Amino acid sequence: MTDAIATFAPAERTLPAMLAQQCARFADRTLLVAGAQRWSYAQALDIAQRSAALLQAQGLRSGDRVALLCSNRPEFLQIFLGCAWMGAITVPINTAARGANLRHILSNSGARLFITEAEGLRALAYLEEPGALALEQVWSLDDVSADPNANNANNNAAPLPWPVQPLPALGDNRAAAAELEPGDTLAILYTSGTTGLSKGVCCPHAQYYWWSRYSAQLLGLGDAEVLLTTLPLFHTNALNAFFQALLTGSTLVVEKRFSASDFSAALVRHQASVTYVLGAMVPILLSRDPSPDDRAHRVRIALAPAIPARFHASFTERFGMALLDGYGSTESNFVIGLDAHQKPGSMGRLVPGFQARVANEWDEELPDGQPGELLLRADEPFAFASGYFGMPDKTVEAWRNLWFHTGDRVLRDGDGFYHFLDRLKDAIRRRGENISSYEVEQVLLSHPAIALAAVFPVRSELAEDEVMAAIVLRDGASLDPVELIHFCQPRMAYFAVPRYLEFMTELPATENGKIQKFKLRERGITPSSWDREAAGITVKR
Repeated sequence: MTDAIATFAPAERTLPAMLAQQCARFADRTLLVAGAQRWSYAQALDIAQRSAALLQAQGLRSGDRVALLCSNRPEFLQIFLGCAWMGAITVPINTAARGANLRHILSNSGARLFITEAEGLRALAYLEEPGALALEQVWSLDDVSADPNANNANNNAAPLPWPVQPLPALGDNRAAAAELEPGDTLAILYTSGTTGLSKGVCCPHAQYYWWSRYSAQLLGLGDAEVLLTTLPLFHTNALNAFFQALLTGSTLVVEKRFSASDFSAALVRHQASVTYVLGAMVPILLSRDPSPDDRAHRVRIALAPAIPARFHASFTERFGMALLDGYGSTESNFVIGLDAHQKPGSMGRLVPGFQARVANEWDEELPDGQPGELLLRADEPFAFASGYFGMPDKTVEAWRNLWFHTGDRVLRDGDGFYHFLDRLKDAIRRRGENISSYEVEQVLLSHPAIALAAVFPVRSELAEDEVMAAIVLRDGASLDPVELIHFCQPRMAYFAVPRYLEFMTELPATENGKIQKFKLRERGITPSSWDREAAGITVKR
């Protein structure tokens, strides 16, 4: 690891200890830029202490959960740092959460305080049986009426059973740091819940210490870098970027959201040296007309997990930055990554400090070249999540046999590189054959007219899976379904060629660009879906 990455003894691997130590080293350096606000390291420490005192004055205690539904703005980190300083647990919630999903998160976490923006207030007003929740207070980050439905034309919601007040201003009182252990929970991050109820991942303080150390090492971070993220703070990736900045004496720039039109300009504007991209962001950026800003920045590398190999060279050539692939999850860490020995299209090799196994359904290790589920372990204490909050059965299931079961189907080649094949739940079985939706998607995305594609199973009249693809075309492009089927035939097995095609203007996605296939599966076949068999188009074996 580079000399710029701070090292902390085991007992000091908590956010308060790391913040205090780094403040002593870099007091006047800028730690955070978010909108019009700039925090030095010393100011961030002061904000953490004053925010903690504010929370304590409202009756919050160590171990209490504080739900935070908030976009990328300074208040997010104000609350996050305040909770960490006094030992409370932040529960960041996806800003798109609504209805049953939002209610489940609030119920499962047992949050006593809910802090949100105006949209979150309106979502809160439509929850079923809100009085059954453990919530005691609601704070609004926006200057809105205490009535959450004041701006709602369809004012059909019931009054909230809790007092709603503006976020109190920070006072002059400063709290002492809580006595914390590295295994104490820092945050509970909820999974997407595509196959059932969302699970609250208990992320300990030390997990983010190890996240930032391994990420900084693989990115080659030096002293006083400028890290720019457009990804949402309520997910692991952007929170990890904050800790990367903290451990290297660097600056984190948090943009409000990803904007393809402003991406390169923002890199130039903030003189960023490192950035972060996910999912559809790379093909979206490549689909835009070239701009002088494309290479006017000084970014040398972007953390870019799960970007198809075919985009790497063209993106680097156009934007002048390397893409670093890798693998990690909210429950795990940066366990697999690429280094000087690149193999585009792979996730990389196992990072020292972790163990991995490609296993069958009985958790037995498979030889290289055979696909199976990726199982993981960490050598360092508290480098992984400690389980799912309030769900001991799900925790035991995921960590059975002392391995964390990722749910990802992968293959390890003879050189030790891991290749992602699919999510196990996304596997499609048709005519007795297993089909990787990921592999079909890569063929579709290689067509010059296609910008985005998602492949998923739908039920057929034969009570088995049929292959369906939702497709977004590039601007100005057109594509005949029959032409696309002819394009697919020589490039994939006959049984994997999609039967149904749906051309859409956009695909449902999370705030960080991850396509929400469960919504496509729920949508299923529609009147506008094209059916290859109904059109009389057959594929040859």
